[in-house]
Amino acid sequence: MVTTRPNGTMDAGSRASIMEEAGQKLKRERERLGLRFRDVEEASARIAARHHNEEFIVALSRLADIENKGVVPSVFRLYSLCAIYRLDMCEVLSWYGISPNTLPGDADVIQHARTHLIGFKPEDGEIQAPLSLEPWLDPTRTGFLSRQIQKWGTLPLMLLSNIDIKNLRYGYIGTDDWSMFPIIAPGALVVIDETRRRIPASGWLTEFERPLFFLEHRDGYLCGWCTLRENQLTVQFHPRSGREPELYLFPDEIEIIGQVTLVATEVGLEPPPRS
Repeated sequence: MVTTRPNGTMDAGSRASIMEEAGQKLKRERERLGLRFRDVEEASARIAARHHNEEFIVALSRLADIENKGVVPSVFRLYSLCAIYRLDMCEVLSWYGISPNTLPGDADVIQHARTHLIGFKPEDGEIQAPLSLEPWLDPTRTGFLSRQIQKWGTLPLMLLSNIDIKNLRYGYIGTDDWSMFPIIAPGALVVIDETRRRIPASGWLTEFERPLFFLEHRDGYLCGWCTLRENQLTVQFHPRSGREPELYLFPDEIEIIGQVTLVATEVGLEPPPRS
């Protein structure tokens, strides 16, 4: 039985139990395929030769320790075992108490000052989402959603069929990046549509309607309004930020990642005083 301390952490015995159980699962997979220790070692050696890295080799003694003593394999050996046993690596990681689906949630333990792209891929991921709403909920009216949710659960992102997830990327506006405030506040998460890279010359009436783009240059990332004239791209920022427009040769000096289509941002922030 897994026991936890009052602060939510597992004791040493529980951790050891999880490792031993994971090793036993790997052992059962090996036995199910009728593989001997020597077969696994030789197959891993071929993987190591293919990748020119001896870290992929799972030696006889190491495999015995993994299966019977709860020794945690290195990421290279785990890769080899998953390849040899035809196992999904994310599933095997879950045997060791690691869920890749929690990566986006755990990323909030630190805030980054610089704006950047987020490397999490949603294609195979899951999110915490309301699975059931009160039947009388009217989506056209403002309401307190927390009181209208009957059940929360883990929802595969692929079920969100109205969103073309494969063409979306995610960016993080750095905590020191006030360039588009108050439209986008520092620390905001933005959704970027990679299929929308064309910069229009007109078609908006207000600053809120003007398309925002996420861009990459040699020193990092930018988020702002864009104007393109021949091969010169001007990135403009919100006037309240006090940041001057920046000019780049396009596409030599800057790349358009895509248009920002959704923003999750904090409200009530006040910008630092201008120097």
